[in-house]
Amino acid sequence: MRKQIAAANWKMNLTLEQGSTLVNDIISASLMLDKDHLVVFGVPFPYLTSVKQQLAGRENIFVAAQNCYSKKSGAYTGEVSAEILHSIGVDYVIIGHSERREYFNECNAMLAEKLNLAFEYGLKAIFCCGEALAIREAGTQNSFVETQIKESLFHLTAEQMTGFVIAYEPIWAIGTGKTASSAQAQEIQLHIRNVIGAQYGDAVAQSVSILYGGSVKAANAKEIFGQPDVDGGLVGGASLVAAEFSAIINSLK
Repeated sequence: MRKQIAAANWKMNLTLEQGSTLVNDIISASLMLDKDHLVVFGVPFPYLTSVKQQLAGRENIFVAAQNCYSKKSGAYTGEVSAEILHSIGVDYVIIGHSERREYFNECNAMLAEKLNLAFEYGLKAIFCCGEALAIREAGTQNSFVETQIKESLFHLTAEQMTGFVIAYEPIWAIGTGKTASSAQAQEIQLHIRNVIGAQYGDAVAQSVSILYGGSVKAANAKEIFGQPDVDGGLVGGASLVAAEFSAIINSLK
């Protein structure tokens, strides 16, 4: 079975004390995790080591950086490299979130460079893709997302793609309260899997965990996650509420 993943993206929210309390509340809840379930906390850079310490000794629960830089090292004030993240024991890194693409002009070629560095330093990537509302209304979302995947991922080897994690985010549903229907999520996530299969073969495609991101909450998680090609979620606002995120974790199939 593919890994089923509930990934929290805190974005630029919470103080250290608030974050610590949130993590404690979630890991103290009655979480129904088995060997194929993973929980990932994507926290701001300053909290990575403290949250990792909170999670010490717990199986299937990991910490993620929300970004890394596209260069190995150097005079890039304010940036954080994959090597630095590796040195403090970070497990995962979110790459290509729509907010990074929009606000910081991150392009597909830059994201490919970030992925190369993540692999070099043993970080597991959660690669984000997805379309804006105008693209969805034009009916060209499949080709748009396919281009994102091809330009950022298709230089990777089949071995690197095996067990990879992709998060499909309809940008029009992030923080808006709008959510793609479970059928819409299934349709495009199956398309993503087929695109990967055409390049790497069905065995690799079937190993890739494809998450849905976009106004996931406790009330809709079970229906969305129940789709055959939806392997969990990358969760924003609802991940900041212990009861909500705990219920989302327990909605993994």
